[in-house]
Amino acid sequence: MRVVIRIGGSVIASPVNSALIRKYSALLISLKERNHQIIVVVGGGLLARDFISTAKDLGLAEEARDDVAISVSRLYAQLLLKTLGSLGCECVPYTINEALKCLNEGRIVVMGGFRPGMTTDAVAALLAKQADADLLVKATDQEGIYDKDPKKHSDAIKLDYVDFEQISHVFEQAEHQAGIHQILDPEAVKILKESRLKVVVVNGFRSENVMAAIEGKRVGTVIE
Repeated sequence: MRVVIRIGGSVIASPVNSALIRKYSALLISLKERNHQIIVVVGGGLLARDFISTAKDLGLAEEARDDVAISVSRLYAQLLLKTLGSLGCECVPYTINEALKCLNEGRIVVMGGFRPGMTTDAVAALLAKQADADLLVKATDQEGIYDKDPKKHSDAIKLDYVDFEQISHVFEQAEHQAGIHQILDPEAVKILKESRLKVVVVNGFRSENVMAAIEGKRVGTVIE
């Protein structure tokens, strides 16, 4: 199976969670041993948003704010990549083509952002589309997708299944902005709707949820 795994910065990087990074490294190695082809996209978390805020205070434009956040996400990607040794790419890819080349060479791809105006969610969705992936798993800081933001509404209800026609109505923000923070950003939703790729959103603090999603077990929220 060809799988894209999107690991939220809120999971492994807010603050940096070395123990969880090691667990994800072990998970990726296990998936590789089971002959799965894996692409991982890592977010920048709180540090990326701190840099975006500083860039804004300095009067930098939206594109420049995105650019510094991309650099942070790539640092976290590099940390995870280095734990994989020869099983991973030689370096964090800068482009979709570099990522696909590394994947086709039989290595585990780990990357962060690569283009202003596109979050790591959108990067993961685009990679999944270009790689003709079978599944995208989003490891986030919630149990799945809710009918409204559970951090703001105590009566929020977790959804076990959401179709692509519903998904745009679940999230509050409909346009990209540097540092956007919701389960899936608008551009990613647009790409996923076009490709009709199955997505499973899980609680990423338990790395075993990602394995469960890949094995087809009932976990998190399924989008298809």
